Amino acid sequence: MEAISKKQGGGALEYSVINRCRKQKIKEGAIILKSRKLILILTIFISFGLVLAACGGSNNEDKSSGGNDGKKTEENEGSTDYSVAMVTDEGGVDDKSFNQSSWEGLQAWGEEHGLSKGNGYDYAQSNDESDYLPNLTRLTRDGYNLIFGVGYLLEDAISKVAEQNPDTNFSIVDTVVEAPNVASITFAENEGSFLAGVAAAKKTKTNKLGFVGGMDSDLITKFEVGFVAGAKSVNPDIEVDIQYVGDFSSADDAKLIATRMYGDDRDIIYHAAGAAGNGVFNQAKDMKKNDPNNEIWVIGVDRDQHEEGKIGEDNVTLTSMVKRVDVSVQEVSNLGLNGDFPGGEILEFALKDDGVYLADTNEEAYTEEIASAVDEWKEKIINEEVDVPQTRKDLEEFEKSL
Repeated sequence: MEAISKKQGGGALEYSVINRCRKQKIKEGAIILKSRKLILILTIFISFGLVLAACGGSNNEDKSSGGNDGKKTEENEGSTDYSVAMVTDEGGVDDKSFNQSSWEGLQAWGEEHGLSKGNGYDYAQSNDESDYLPNLTRLTRDGYNLIFGVGYLLEDAISKVAEQNPDTNFSIVDTVVEAPNVASITFAENEGSFLAGVAAAKKTKTNKLGFVGGMDSDLITKFEVGFVAGAKSVNPDIEVDIQYVGDFSSADDAKLIATRMYGDDRDIIYHAAGAAGNGVFNQAKDMKKNDPNNEIWVIGVDRDQHEEGKIGEDNVTLTSMVKRVDVSVQEVSNLGLNGDFPGGEILEFALKDDGVYLADTNEEAYTEEIASAVDEWKEKIINEEVDVPQTRKDLEEFEKSL
């Protein structure tokens, strides 16, 4: 019995072990089955999610590329599809004068609307007059909505390309083109130059001044006669030597003219010569470097040219007759963007509009006495107590009244 009992005990133990093994395998199988089901479910969800993401990505891709016919999207490429470009005259975009001021205005407009150079706004550089028409034509073909011609030298080219492309808007700076798709931007240069003459007359110690123009034209004549009128309003006996470079780019020629003028005791030169005017600054700085006690000055033009006058601890820029070309470019660009392009209109930015003014950056040279005199004459002009001449004939009549 004992043996049987052991044998039976052994069988019960063996059965118990086998039974537990079978149960364990069943549990493991169930776990594996559940795991496989879980993996299958997760796989389905993941696959479904990828399909949705792919669909969404495809839609987004259509919107940013082919879906909008290649136009810029607001999210990635600025807040507008309106595009603006400009063509410089021969002075170039870095002339430190009105071309540069125009470009700064266009850059400000682009920054205002989240655009970048080549993507919403750009410029074309002109080395001489033969580049004007090809540059304007290329930018028109590139699809720009508004194209500026900077300077009166582009008048003929703007007239021609505007007539050939009536669906494109154009704007010209410093002259007038009569066309329904051209906005003409002009300035009261004679008024600002009058104040420059007042400042020079109050500053000079020799009563001998100089004027260096770029090209002898109706536009630059406004600078010339305004300057002379302002100086002689302060002192009728003051002398003004007037010379022209012949273009707006020959800085070396302007430097030679300035050399002769300073050598003739003309202690202040007002230039309206674009990039050529840099030659006047170069001569003044050379002389100041050789003799720091030499009191000679330059009056800059179009933009504040204080930086151009720096020479060591000194600065030869007395003041600058600033034309807000930058503001005008930005303003006309916004008018075009908003559907209010002033085609066929003449926009004049005058003294009363702060379209022209004298810079007072050089506080040491541009004294309170000078500033006070300038402000006094400014008020007279704004109140129409003084009619500032625009032509040489006007100047003759003006001088007779002094």
